Amino acid sequence: MSEPGNATGRSRAGDAPAPADERDGALLVIGDVVTDVIARHRGPLASSTDTAAAIRTVPGGAGANVACWAAHWGAADVRLLGRVGADAAAWHERELTASGVKPRLVVDPQAPTGTVICLVDTGAAAERTFLTDSGASLRLDPGDWSDALLDGVARLHLSGYLLFSEASRALVTVAVASARARGVPVSLDPASAGFLVELGVDRFLALVEGVDVLLPSRDEACLLTGLPDAEDAAAKLSRHVPLVVAKQGSDGALVARSGAVYAHVPAAPAAPRDTTGAGDAFTGAFLAALLTGAAPEDAAREGCRAGALAVNRVGGRPPTAR
Repeated sequence: MSEPGNATGRSRAGDAPAPADERDGALLVIGDVVTDVIARHRGPLASSTDTAAAIRTVPGGAGANVACWAAHWGAADVRLLGRVGADAAAWHERELTASGVKPRLVVDPQAPTGTVICLVDTGAAAERTFLTDSGASLRLDPGDWSDALLDGVARLHLSGYLLFSEASRALVTVAVASARARGVPVSLDPASAGFLVELGVDRFLALVEGVDVLLPSRDEACLLTGLPDAEDAAAKLSRHVPLVVAKQGSDGALVARSGAVYAHVPAAPAAPRDTTGAGDAFTGAFLAALLTGAAPEDAAREGCRAGALAVNRVGGRPPTAR
């Protein structure tokens, strides 16, 4: 793994990209690019003293992870719009490129790259807790957008983290309107149950107006509906968003339309080491499959396969050829 470096002299990501052949079915992801510091420990953290842990620094961010998994799962043209600090811009660009993603990174002149500390209990479930400093990642704003970013794009995916700052919420509004004007379907992953509580359910549902596909976790679906049962929650959400795919970890996924769940997709077998990025892996593979013309339930099966692969790895990214 290369170390973070410095980058200077970059143009803003709103500059027009080279047009793509529409048949390529390009995927444009807009979202967070952050540095993950993963601390894997066993059992409870010891207060006021040391807890032994294996610690690694790796590239992450929900938006970036989704893009990398989509490319890994066979999407031929995956693009990512994100915002980073100068402190790690060159490193993140190299890592994204190595994963088959075409990065369009805006370098923030003031804020550093976002950092997430991931505390992973190495017990049977390998569950994780995040300490999040969003840094530059949520400072994307409408000035970073250009309609030309949609040239050749068949699908637009938004990281839900964008909804948690005023600037990036404004970018979401502009990008969704532009996609709808071009007939480009939009998907969104709510991203964080904790941040959703702060944002508010009613506000979230208003902000996702115009989104075609919602990919919540079980906790997010239940939070957004106030219902304790994941199937009931997915069904209710599908009255707000045309297609809902609720990710349930070891219980697979639910696919819902028009107020009803119509597919239960089983999980693929896995022995979890680190659940960081498993939902991002699901989303990336799901979108890659949709780009090939797969039905949503078949795409969800690909998502479950990717999620199973992801939890067997440390960090939120797929393996690269290096």
